[in-house]
Amino acid sequence: MRKNERHIIKSVAKDSIAEEIGLEPGDEILKINGEEIRDILDYMFFVQDEELLLEVNTKQGEICEVEIEKDFTEDLGIEFENSFMDSYTSCKNKCIFCFIDQMPPGMRETLYFKDDDDRLSFLQGNYVTLTNLDDAELDRIIRYRMEPINISFQTMNPELRCKMLNNRFAGEALKKVDKLYEADIIMNGQIVLCKGYNDKEELEYSIEQMYKYCPVLESVSVVPVGLTKYRDGLAKLEPFTKEDACQVIDTIEKWQKIAFEEHEIHFVHASDEWYLLAERELPEADRYDGYLQLANGVGMITSDRDDFYLQYNDLINDYKTDENHKKVKITAITGKLAYGLVKEMAMRMCEFLPNLDIEVVSIVNEFFGERITVAGLITASDIMKQLKGKDLGDSLVIPECMLRAGERVFLDDYMVEDVMSTLQVNVDIVKSNSGFIDTILEIYERNFVGE
Repeated sequence: MRKNERHIIKSVAKDSIAEEIGLEPGDEILKINGEEIRDILDYMFFVQDEELLLEVNTKQGEICEVEIEKDFTEDLGIEFENSFMDSYTSCKNKCIFCFIDQMPPGMRETLYFKDDDDRLSFLQGNYVTLTNLDDAELDRIIRYRMEPINISFQTMNPELRCKMLNNRFAGEALKKVDKLYEADIIMNGQIVLCKGYNDKEELEYSIEQMYKYCPVLESVSVVPVGLTKYRDGLAKLEPFTKEDACQVIDTIEKWQKIAFEEHEIHFVHASDEWYLLAERELPEADRYDGYLQLANGVGMITSDRDDFYLQYNDLINDYKTDENHKKVKITAITGKLAYGLVKEMAMRMCEFLPNLDIEVVSIVNEFFGERITVAGLITASDIMKQLKGKDLGDSLVIPECMLRAGERVFLDDYMVEDVMSTLQVNVDIVKSNSGFIDTILEIYERNFVGE
């Protein structure tokens, strides 16, 4: 057994079942009810039983068995040293659209890891190609009801899928969807659209074939390929035009009408980039079926705008303003994609709060290339370069998505403090677009009120 597959207890929650039966940090869980534990999914599945027999290797090296009776929903209260309880499955494909292959050299090692792990699809919402999935793992998905499973389809043309994924087994892997469908395992799908490959007639064909799995396949997102400036030696891919975007939207909206008439869901969705490129109005909230594809940028602008106005309407009804408030200047930054939304939110706040001035700046992504327009891929180096020497006012406001989760580190490993020092300005972080109002109010209120 590899070291990272040993299921060693890191901590035991106070007043938990694990504490009651005497489990301690350093103890190792070997089996539950006679079943060997491979990873966190096995543990989560087997620990649900109301009667458990744990085989434990104590930190003193003694093998013992512990019997437990508990309620079905009760957790043992254990945290493991390796929270995943296994190593991640890496991707063996060489997809023509892979973003990681377009990364510059010299970044932190973790940014170059490509996962294609069905367990992360269930636990974290990652998308998998199914090319790593053997029959035993497929059976485990069905047995454990690991749903929803998020699948990178890209195309339903088996030959084209082999070409796009550079894997001769990629077309055959689509047959695994049939087994998931027959077992009624809920799925979500993704198509990364590449001009000249899986667009136009191929997109029409793919949606038609995927629709046969509806509503078990409850949603499909269609997103444009992200193209950085680091594509030397990679497949030649061209950016989409406004005309292309209009064609994609027309195809998708045609199938939305078909799906809604038959299943009362819209099924296939265009990411926000298509509507902005086509210069068309974004769909209303009801068209997104509960925002199943939000992580893929499908409906993000509509969702964030609606959240903002819900909070804004409460604000204007409840917040007492003061015309004598000191003038406050804020600079808010974002990427090109969300610029219009942030500009709109800033304008509303300035209309309501006296003597507030918010300048919204769209940071050009020079680090990856100007075609990358999402805020989450903006680096500190671009921020500092493009804002240096400017009057940024009382605070620079940045969205949390620009930082590593739970930390104050940008994608290029600069810290928030580096930005503050270089630009000589305080930095405030918006937890989400729905938190924009709270952040602006906090900055506004910490500046004194004039007499």
